[in-house]
Amino acid sequence: MERVELPEVPTWRPVRGGNAFEITVARLVQAIRLGLVVVGERLPPERELAEQLRVSRVTLRDAIAALREAGYLESRRGRAGGTFVVHSGPPDGATSDATTLAREMGSQLTDALDFRRVLEPGAAALAAARPLAAAQRSRLVACLVASRDRQQNRRVHDSRLHLAIASASGSPSVAAAVADVQLRLDQLLAAIPVIRRNLDHSDAQHTRIVDAILAGDPETARGVMEEHCDGTAELLRGLLG
Repeated sequence: MERVELPEVPTWRPVRGGNAFEITVARLVQAIRLGLVVVGERLPPERELAEQLRVSRVTLRDAIAALREAGYLESRRGRAGGTFVVHSGPPDGATSDATTLAREMGSQLTDALDFRRVLEPGAAALAAARPLAAAQRSRLVACLVASRDRQQNRRVHDSRLHLAIASASGSPSVAAAVADVQLRLDQLLAAIPVIRRNLDHSDAQHTRIVDAILAGDPETARGVMEEHCDGTAELLRGLLG
């Protein structure tokens, strides 16, 4: 099958921000869902697509590999080879219920993601600005280690880490608000398919956040948490939107 020339559309606008991998995954999924590349069609050549998205070819390859794992794409060898779309619906691991819920939430989903983007970085900065007791520091480290679990409890441990950070802020109101937004997004966050590159990135960000809190560095804690929330939001919008 000949390669389909894709029109110039916003989906292929340059990727910007500190979450190039997550944004690239989201852009590719959005292109598939919008019908810009349909089942059976081939993506543009790697060099061309990387130039359009203004990401490195390594980042693009990682994103394509992730979407192969999720069941969206398939790579074929030979003269007629390339990367082809083989699925356009919700990926493995993202249930139809979660996709339906995301659509039902509509603007409430955007509101929850925006609220989280403001709230959780502030909580991390507050935690870093406070003198923490030994027990609080130990709890943060224990939750960080548990959050690296790649098994069924990963989502639970991830949430506990975010709640521990909120608790370390010293503000009961902030802690309650973080618990609320985590609950609102729990089903959707749990529905993000297991993409190893994304998990590695998330683990690294978690480590940087906790390290910044323990080092008393509010600016870094806030900045990395903002990056972390942005990456999650991109995946949710791209994979479940």
